[in-house]
Amino acid sequence: MASIIGLGEILWDIFPGQKKVLGGAPANFAWHASRFGFDGCIMSAVGNDELGLELLDVLTKKGLNFLIETVGHPTGTVQVSLDSKGVPQYKICENVAWDNIPFTGYAKELAINCKAFYFGTLAQRNEVSRATTYRLLELVPKDAYRIFDINLRQHFYSKEIIHESLLRCNVLKVNDEEVAEISKLFEFGGMSEVEICRYLLNAYNLDIIMETKGAIGSYVFTQYETSYLDTPKVRVVSTVGAGDSFTGSFIAAMLQGHNLQKAHQRAVEVSAYVCTQHGGMP
Repeated sequence: MASIIGLGEILWDIFPGQKKVLGGAPANFAWHASRFGFDGCIMSAVGNDELGLELLDVLTKKGLNFLIETVGHPTGTVQVSLDSKGVPQYKICENVAWDNIPFTGYAKELAINCKAFYFGTLAQRNEVSRATTYRLLELVPKDAYRIFDINLRQHFYSKEIIHESLLRCNVLKVNDEEVAEISKLFEFGGMSEVEICRYLLNAYNLDIIMETKGAIGSYVFTQYETSYLDTPKVRVVSTVGAGDSFTGSFIAAMLQGHNLQKAHQRAVEVSAYVCTQHGGMP
């Protein structure tokens, strides 16, 4: 029985030169959590096509559990380009399989028994996957981590979706660019990043907020503690999946009983390593 679930997009990141790498934030999250001994599972959908079959084969070989339905839409792809600093830019195809993740009896059983449930904004761009997300969140145990990764991509988000998701989570993952966008959407005016995170923590009665700031550092906020760590200096190959690895590693550490500071340190070290590799699941 999977104890850590990542719900949402599963796809192929297609890099310059047409090199394919398995991707999607929920899959990256579940993969990294599973590296620390947990039974991670990606919950999504693929098409009845060659890319879908290849995707399932790769997941099987990696040893990551999955509940992936086959639906009547093509398997998702993303065209990825990297700037001079290795920071990715994404062109995400629409009307694909993970936009249409169905609610099933087995998905219900997994949600009822999980210890952590991860979801984001991207898979909520379509009402089918959004409805499945909200139905499953209602079933997740009250003492489980319900992790909302804002993960803003292109135009696939809105103030309403962010608000509704914040009402349903107890852990928030965000980066500094996303904090700036939230400030615009929610009209926070001249509030600093820290003030915005503190406001969200209290306004939505959250347990934890993780804010990553790329090469600068990262924060973890709770009602009683604030942890800040600098980002290690590494030779960056690509930052694809770095934030997802941060979240998965942090949640795994917390579930293992580590304190906030140790969990934060693990997250920083793992995400720094991921930046030295290609793809989100090295």
